[in-house]
Amino acid sequence: MYAILDANVVHEVFGSNRPPAGEKFYNWIDTGSGHLVIGGKLRKELYEGSPRFKKWAKEAQKAGRLRREDDGKVNTRTEELCRGKACKSDDPHIIALAQIGRVRLLYSNDRALLKDFTNKDLIDKPRGKVYTTLKHEEFTPVHRRLLQKASRR
Repeated sequence: MYAILDANVVHEVFGSNRPPAGEKFYNWIDTGSGHLVIGGKLRKELYEGSPRFKKWAKEAQKAGRLRREDDGKVNTRTEELCRGKACKSDDPHIIALAQIGRVRLLYSNDRALLKDFTNKDLIDKPRGKVYTTLKHEEFTPVHRRLLQKASRR
């Protein structure tokens, strides 16, 4: 299963002081149980925001643990979402990436983006699911279920 990592939590997954939920997410993508999808503005945000992510991404792409969607397609879809004012958050590029890449799991702590990602009008069949540490940095049963379900797809 593929997931999107929001730039606002990249430090929780690739930082030096990871919370338990971030550590488990990292292990999930680094062992190949899960895979990341990047593209468009998010790719630039992640590369510029985390040298550790950038280094990991090079190796992960070679190993098939990271998929890069075409920046042009993601940017075009982002512009369409902006024109239609479909998103409430300031992250239409993440919704565009999820739509283009058919990604249904997001790791983020952005409340407005969480609402957009779980909005049936934006992400559907299947609906979007969110892995977040807003309430708990520990690795909770909810976190475990999200990664287990995602691994089976």
